[in-house]
Amino acid sequence: MEIAKISSKGQITVPISVRKALRLKSGDKIVISEENGRFYFDNAALIAFSRVEKAFEGAAAEAGFNTEDEMQDYMKEIRKEIRGH
Repeated sequence: MEIAKISSKGQITVPISVRKALRLKSGDKIVISEENGRFYFDNAALIAFSRVEKAFEGAAAEAGFNTEDEMQDYMKEIRKEIRGH
């Protein structure tokens, strides 16, 4: 358990051990949620990435890619076409 003090402006300093665990750095945003009267906060970027990852789950297989290498090769081809090579 960690303790943080609230400043007169309502700001808190997140202890370094918590920042490391949540992979937070200066300027990052956090999401504060409440569940059964308890408050939780998480790294907003990690939550967003997780949601995007879940939304695209299975999309590569549906598009006909069997391996990550196949998908990478396809992306390289598209980049070449865009660049006109």
